[in-house]
Amino acid sequence: MEYRRLGASGCAVSAFALGTMTFGAATDKEESFAQLDTFVEAGGSLIDTADVYVGGTSEEIIGQWFADRPAEITNRVVLATKGRFATDRNDPNGVGASRRHLDRALTASLRRLGLETIDLYQVHAWDPLTPLEETLSFLDDVIRAGKIRYYGLSNFTGWQVQKAVDLAGSLGLAKPVTLQPQYNLLSREIEWEIVPACRHNGLGLLPWSPLASGILTGKYQRDTEPAADQRLSHAETARLFGGRRGEQRTWDVIDVLKAVAERRGATVSQVALAWVAAQPAVTAVILGARTIEQLKDNLGASGLVLSGEEAEQLGTASQPSVDYPYGGMALRQRRRKIEGGWHHD
Repeated sequence: MEYRRLGASGCAVSAFALGTMTFGAATDKEESFAQLDTFVEAGGSLIDTADVYVGGTSEEIIGQWFADRPAEITNRVVLATKGRFATDRNDPNGVGASRRHLDRALTASLRRLGLETIDLYQVHAWDPLTPLEETLSFLDDVIRAGKIRYYGLSNFTGWQVQKAVDLAGSLGLAKPVTLQPQYNLLSREIEWEIVPACRHNGLGLLPWSPLASGILTGKYQRDTEPAADQRLSHAETARLFGGRRGEQRTWDVIDVLKAVAERRGATVSQVALAWVAAQPAVTAVILGARTIEQLKDNLGASGLVLSGEEAEQLGTASQPSVDYPYGGMALRQRRRKIEGGWHHD
C-alpha cells in the first residue's frame, strides 16, 4: 500500500481509504469488523465516517471495533469523521456549521467512537447561514484543545475553499488540510476550479464515489434496466444511473475500462480506482464497499499503475463537455502546466 501526506500536513495516510457509510445498514456489525480488519491488514490506515451515517451507527461500530482490537492495530488508524448536517431535526440549532452545532456534534462523535481525539474532522458541506469566521475559529479552538488534530472540508466549491484558506490565514487560524469531493471518470468537473484551488493551497483530495455509484464497476449493461442497489431504493438507483445511461460518453468510458482491465488482468473497478488515485492532488481514494468481497477487489487497485497510454485513453473517453472559460486554450494550458511545460500559445 502506498502512503501519502494528508494534504500539507506531516501525517501519512494510505492512498486508499475505507468509507463506512454502509456500516450498520447494508453492512452489519460482523461484516463491518471484517472489513476494518481486512483493510488494516492490507496496509490501509485512513478510515472515513460521519456523524449522520446511519444515524451515528457507523461511528458506534467503529468505536466498538477500536475497543475490541489491541492498540498495536488501532494505533495505525488515522480516523476521519464529519459534522454539519442535521442531528436533531426538531432543533433549529441542530444543523449547520455554527459553533453551537459543531461543538455538540463533535462531542457526540467522540462519545460514539470512544476516543479523546479525532485525527481529521471535516465540515461536511458549506453553510451559507453561519459566518465562516465562526466555523474556522471553532475548528482552531478544538485543535488547540486536543479534540481534533486536523480539519478538512467536504463538498465545497473552488471559491469556498479559497475563501476558507484565505480567511484562516488572515485571522492566524489553522488552515484546512483536505477536501472531500465527488470525483470519478464520469464526474470530472472539479478539475475546472476545485482541483486548482486545492493544489494552490496544498489541500489533499479525498474523493468519494470513485466508482460513480457502481456505474464504473462494469456490472451494468447499456440496454438493461439497473436493479436496485442494496444501499438504495430502486428509484434512487434509477435516478443515479438513468441520466448517465443515455450518454454515449458513459459507454465510451466503460468500453475503455473493460479493454484496459482485460489487458492488465485486473477488474473494471480496479482500473477506475487506479485512475482516480493517480490524479493530481489526490491523497486517498475512499472505497465504499458493501461486502468483504467488494473491498478485497477494490484493494487490488493499490498495486495497479496505469501506463501513460492507458491514462490518456481514459482521459480522452471521459473528457466532459466544456465551453468558455474552461475549454479550448484554457484546457491546453492547464495540461501543459501539469506536464511541467507551461508556456503561452
